[in-house]
Amino acid sequence: MKPSSNSYTSALGYHWLTRFYDPAVRLTTREATFKQALLQQASIQDGHQILDLACGTGTLVVLLKRAQRGAEVFGLDADAEALTLARTKLQEAGVKAQLDQGLASALPYSAGSFDRVFSSLFFHHLASEFKLKAMREVLRVLRPGGEFHIADWGKPTGVAMRLAFVAVQLLDGFATTADNVNGLLPEFLGVAGFEKVEVTNCYSTTLGTLSLYRASRSSTSIG
Repeated sequence: MKPSSNSYTSALGYHWLTRFYDPAVRLTTREATFKQALLQQASIQDGHQILDLACGTGTLVVLLKRAQRGAEVFGLDADAEALTLARTKLQEAGVKAQLDQGLASALPYSAGSFDRVFSSLFFHHLASEFKLKAMREVLRVLRPGGEFHIADWGKPTGVAMRLAFVAVQLLDGFATTADNVNGLLPEFLGVAGFEKVEVTNCYSTTLGTLSLYRASRSSTSIG
């Protein structure tokens, strides 16, 4: 059964598909390419506190920890089954990170806890109001000057990419994916209070245009 929009959505929209998430992402999204680019644009430093929001099965958590062993990495997801897979993945990779269960709209962390927050293929699952709630929560837990790095579906770069994205919309819903396909994520980030919002890269994939985004919390913000 597909969860309602005020709860959470499993990795491929349905719980029974979670086990197929990793191979599906590898085959359809140019995962290795876009995640490496996401890491590079974040300039992770030794001692950074990092959150992977909606970490799913933990692929990005492993990459983050390997990219900077001196960083402390947290992963958060609402899906207990995905977190079980993530714990196994971390153990097999020989890396340590803290995995927590919780919702993006109510992050279980104190204000100003993180230097970097990442999100991969998550926001297209959320209705508009929950996109904003999640972004505002990310802003809250970022330290002044901290950065938010997102990889998600973006505005199609051509007709072929728009047609390809229909497959994602059929699986994940037309309502929640409309903001992405209309290129509205940067606007949402601005409304949420982020600064220096930019689209840093776009990739043509089997399922449409995948975009990378970067946004910052003001270095002088105190709220």
